[in-house]
Amino acid sequence: MNALLGAPYGQETSCSFAPESASVPQARHLTRACLADWGLHEHSTVAELLVSELVTNALRHSRGTIRFALSFQDGLLRCEVEDADPDSLLPRACRARDDEERGRGLHLLELLSCCWGSARTTDGKAVWFELTTANAAEA
Repeated sequence: MNALLGAPYGQETSCSFAPESASVPQARHLTRACLADWGLHEHSTVAELLVSELVTNALRHSRGTIRFALSFQDGLLRCEVEDADPDSLLPRACRARDDEERGRGLHLLELLSCCWGSARTTDGKAVWFELTTANAAEA
């Protein structure tokens, strides 16, 4: 893990997770801890939910190591999850039927974040979201 807490232009942390289910709670815990350190604990619930969705999707729809990055700068909290599967498809929102157990993660991103997106990377894809904050704790 690389933590740059209190960096001059904002705060950020990044790490890699193994492609296993234990990575989801680890990513939530890291998110909660960083937001508490950055004075953004009031955004933890939404951020942890969306982090869970991104990491779970990376586990389900790709293979290999998952790279996780979280940053806060200028009132914007950004999370990015990158997989290492060159064959993985970019996510696209679709409407889940009422009786389906899956398929609502991207809808949650649309509802709860100010913006989200995805892009191809050299090794796979990255999916990200941003949350606006009213916190000016990052001088």
